[in-house]
Amino acid sequence: MAGSPRLANPAPLLDIARHAFLPEDMASTRYYELIAPQLPGMGIAFDQWQEDMWYAGLSLRADGSLCCDVMGVTLSIARQAGKTYGVMVGLVAICLSRPGTTVVWTSHHDRTSSETLEKIAGIVERPEIRPKMRAQFPVVRTDDGRGVHFANGSRILFGARASGFGRGFAEVDIQVYDEAQYLIEAALTDMLAAMNVSDLGLAFFMGTPPRPKEIALGVHEAFSRRRTRALDPKKKRPYKGVYIEFSPENADGLVAELVADIDHPDFWELLSQANPSFGFRVGRSAIERLVENMSAEDVMREVFGIWTKTVESSAAVDRQAWAARVDDGEGLGAIAALGINADRTGRFFVSAAWRAEDSAHVELAWSSQSEAETLRFVKALASKRTPIKHDSTGAASAVGKQLKAEGFTATAYTLAEATEGNALLVAMTHEGRLSHAGQADLDRAIRSAKRTERKAGGWLLEPRHEKATIGPAIATAAALYAAMTTKQRTGKASF
Repeated sequence: MAGSPRLANPAPLLDIARHAFLPEDMASTRYYELIAPQLPGMGIAFDQWQEDMWYAGLSLRADGSLCCDVMGVTLSIARQAGKTYGVMVGLVAICLSRPGTTVVWTSHHDRTSSETLEKIAGIVERPEIRPKMRAQFPVVRTDDGRGVHFANGSRILFGARASGFGRGFAEVDIQVYDEAQYLIEAALTDMLAAMNVSDLGLAFFMGTPPRPKEIALGVHEAFSRRRTRALDPKKKRPYKGVYIEFSPENADGLVAELVADIDHPDFWELLSQANPSFGFRVGRSAIERLVENMSAEDVMREVFGIWTKTVESSAAVDRQAWAARVDDGEGLGAIAALGINADRTGRFFVSAAWRAEDSAHVELAWSSQSEAETLRFVKALASKRTPIKHDSTGAASAVGKQLKAEGFTATAYTLAEATEGNALLVAMTHEGRLSHAGQADLDRAIRSAKRTERKAGGWLLEPRHEKATIGPAIATAAALYAAMTTKQRTGKASF
């Protein structure tokens, strides 16, 4: 291992990053205005790649606009590699240079937010920086104003997106989305709008490659889309942002067992390609602690930064999680909602959902080729007030329209609702809040369904092959959506 863990890495970003997409229209940068003058007085030196990251992140076009004004700066970098520290130091320098700067740093988990606050507290409490902080309570650890506060009115605020933090700010200059592998695109709209009036308006998206669970839930889309857009060799329009990724050169050919074997002769060489701090600021012990407490798959993503090709090929619902949720449903009470789907052969599927607080049970209640028999079955099972979701087109739509004409609470299952229903199906299965009867037809449909991303956000269920039948899965997701999003009412029957 070359070097000391306390030395800075002198290698330029373009020499060591596996992917480094930088704006082609850079004419100048605010790095030398906002960050470079502050570093000597802070007693801190960047690694060269961190300086290069900020140089590009603060770069300007010839007209003076920020080069990263649309897509921001995206960092797909492993743990213990210096991404968080590098961003923190730059933010502190900007806050010192620019009075009144507001930075909002969000994480998915509150624990991560608290840990990050402690890290930045260690920076601002250095003897060189502490006199420039607010005299009283420069570090606030409570929910009200949690963050670090500077004497010149600048502040860096921390909170968890899962708790709603990040929304409602009127004016923000810089936003940091930590744990960006758990970030829904739709959730960005309100938060990014808060930067519209700032002359900076810079956003950071940083994280590690998403896990299969995050892919299944569809919460990785904001992070993954930035990677896909940046690396697309046939871009239809310029990528107005920075994308940086560290991972081994032959990452696509590596297997989890190899990279997770710390005794493998190539382990440390591969790590040096994935982690620019290893051998400089980070030693072997720190890496060993991570590896010994992770699965092989987690090591690939979080230690080596390797993206696995699972987005399109992975099953929509994890098989083991689904199999573990079998329950006979005894004592369920009244049905909360129904879902109706018809496949391309004209077979109808009706699924039922029962709800108990934030949990639910689902079953495939009916399957038939007959529209008339399906109509009679639903009318016998449901009350006029039972929520019924049906396909917006095709044979199931005709059944739904007839039910509505007869006074039943039947409405079309829209694409937007389907993305929410699919997310509920996956999330509640993984969280142990959804049970099912273990029916062969429904199990087969779940196994045969894959996820297909929508450009507008979210994902839909589609057959994994042309002969697959996933109607029971779609009907079940529709019933679950109706049950969990509609105020509970008393049904007509249960079974």
